[in-house]
Amino acid sequence: MAKYGKELCAKTTQIPGLIVWDLPVHGDNRGWFKENWQRGKMVAAGLPDFGPVQNNVSFNEAAGTTRGIHAEPWDKLISVATGRIFGAWVDLREGPTFGAVHTAEIDPSRAVYVPRGVGNAFQTLEDGTAYIYLVNAHWRPDARYAAVHLADPTLAIAWPIPLANAELSEKDRNHPALSDVRPVTPRKTLVLGAAGQVGRALRGAYAGARHVEFAERSEIDLGVTDIETARTWSEFDTIINAAAFTAVDAAETTEGRAAAWAANVTGVRQLAAVAAEHRITLVHISSDYVFDGECERAYREDDPICPLGVYGQTKAAGDQLVATVPQHYVVRTSWVIGDGNNFVRTMMSLAERGIDPSVVDDQHGRLTFTDEIARAIRHLVDNKAPFGTYNVTGAGPAMTWADIARQVFEMAGHDPARVGAVSTDIYFASSNAPVAPRPRNSVLDLTAIESQGYVAQDVRKRLAEYVQGLQNGMAPR
Repeated sequence: MAKYGKELCAKTTQIPGLIVWDLPVHGDNRGWFKENWQRGKMVAAGLPDFGPVQNNVSFNEAAGTTRGIHAEPWDKLISVATGRIFGAWVDLREGPTFGAVHTAEIDPSRAVYVPRGVGNAFQTLEDGTAYIYLVNAHWRPDARYAAVHLADPTLAIAWPIPLANAELSEKDRNHPALSDVRPVTPRKTLVLGAAGQVGRALRGAYAGARHVEFAERSEIDLGVTDIETARTWSEFDTIINAAAFTAVDAAETTEGRAAAWAANVTGVRQLAAVAAEHRITLVHISSDYVFDGECERAYREDDPICPLGVYGQTKAAGDQLVATVPQHYVVRTSWVIGDGNNFVRTMMSLAERGIDPSVVDDQHGRLTFTDEIARAIRHLVDNKAPFGTYNVTGAGPAMTWADIARQVFEMAGHDPARVGAVSTDIYFASSNAPVAPRPRNSVLDLTAIESQGYVAQDVRKRLAEYVQGLQNGMAPR
């Protein structure tokens, strides 16, 4: 008999993520009605927005029918349409709560959210019980999952109807003991572009993390590789896309334009489709080149995009595709410095060789070291920050490239006055190759990521450390 008059209410349990729900049931002379799952109300009340794609019904003729204990590779929301069950849940996930047990009686006025990796079992308490559940992946006959014996002595579940008198399948009678169960591991993170500068920094940020895989371009080449078949995506919950075509001037050529669109748009479209289908969090690195640089203040995340050149156009298109993924982070950055060839290394080389450079002084921005990007990405993901776009650069005042060059000269023990200033137009005037237009203002506002507790490194301090590392023969990130 359903209990009427309850308010919608979520109750946590000793198993992390396992939530027991009270559901409003409305009865009259005809019977009763309930909203078994109401996305808007229940998500607002604490239910994960788990994206169900299949609804199943298990009809059980007799009281005492017992099924489980199964930890399928998907999340589920269970309840009953008729009858009552005694439910039992066992945490089979890797971690300190492995083996934790929760039990509860469920009638139509209750539901339970069961996260992936938590074993689920029930025993019917009435004849004609209809057990119903929503899942966020389609059932597959080849799906492999953990299971544990219903009568495991360590779990000591007090079944209302002794299992000797219950109706069980032969398969459920032969599940292993808890001591023989291999814990369910977390879904993994995949880093694309792992051989690039940001990818190498991400290797450092995730050093020792067993759940993180790294793929280089030789394995997964955006715009070339069939992303859908590149991995068993149900095993992943996060993709960090550090792969991109970043040669801004080459993108202005016929061949470069095609390559830029393939990697930065076509490949990203495939990633977005996979992420949306499999409920994967997609982290994507964007660029200040999505703006035209005409704004007189620091760019905010919600400023309209207005790219000048092909590279900026492809990055802007990629950003829009990523934004279609329900769980996404677009990390927008600028003036990236890593452990490869870059502006700082070039200035140090010129200083040491006695060459006095003329450096652009009408573009303004802040350097972003690759370890800053990697640290910010991990902060957003680990802290489950609200999804969306976040600017990430070093902190401190805006500078021109000429300002930075002078600082590098001085930090390296050379006269900063040796650095001359020149406009962008004059600097590129003699170039015989195509030149991409540069935004004059690349300063990005950091308020959004700072509101999530992230503190960016002061770019001047970080630059000094980088220069010192180069002088000491280190390979700074």
